[in-house]
Amino acid sequence: METGRASKTAFRVAMRRAIHQILDQPCVLVDPIAVPLLGPHFTFDREREMSPLARAFRAFMAARSRFAEDRLADAVASGGTQYAVLGAGLDTFAYRNPFPNLRIFEVDFPATQEWKRSLLVEAAIPVPGSLTFVPLDFEHKTLAAGLAESGFDLGASAFFGWLGVVPYLTRDAFRATLQAIAQLPAGSGACFDYALSPESMSPLRRRAFETLAARVAAAGEPFHLFFTPDELEAELRSAGFHTIGFADSDDLNSLYFDNRSDGLKLPPEGLGMMASAWV
Repeated sequence: METGRASKTAFRVAMRRAIHQILDQPCVLVDPIAVPLLGPHFTFDREREMSPLARAFRAFMAARSRFAEDRLADAVASGGTQYAVLGAGLDTFAYRNPFPNLRIFEVDFPATQEWKRSLLVEAAIPVPGSLTFVPLDFEHKTLAAGLAESGFDLGASAFFGWLGVVPYLTRDAFRATLQAIAQLPAGSGACFDYALSPESMSPLRRRAFETLAARVAAAGEPFHLFFTPDELEAELRSAGFHTIGFADSDDLNSLYFDNRSDGLKLPPEGLGMMASAWV
């Protein structure tokens, strides 16, 4: 994403999460903030949104948020009290947070964060006292420095949600963020989605990937970074993570889409992979 410009993909992701609340019942991700946050910007073509491709994208956006929030719940159950949302975009967790002792830090480019805050004002959605905005331009300040200046306790464990970000990064930027998280105390962890290396995909999966890649490139935010699970595990272990887990489309379908009467689920070719890692 270009510095000084709000993210177009963040808006599209938020739209899909909001449409999920309207068209898909029961919701995989129950989010009463999603539609109000978008306000008058929330409009959609019902027929188009019921196409197989639109439903697949919507299912993945809902499932990856639910998966990350489930991992956050694990962290809170183990005593965690800090949650950093990296590349927060229009994420709504802070405004429906069920954990009274959890402090939340939304980290994003200043332009995207200003845009989000304007939407919150327009929608009359109050900013909870447990939330701290961290406007951060990674070209000028490190993640650790930006968090510390915002009251984040670097001496305590924390959990990081990092959705819809990793495929857009350079490898150096990805490694720098991993290292910053891995330097935190034991019990810290992260959950993120990543893109498989195209050359490792089946022809069907590669076609689905190329469709998505073309869309984000057209929005000015092209994919850069890809992994196989083995490559990613090596990166995580090298950074200092010890407990690592992966979830593919089959895993997410088993967790969140079994026995649905509407048939909503992730396609077999997949749209992304989930990873979680703990220090």
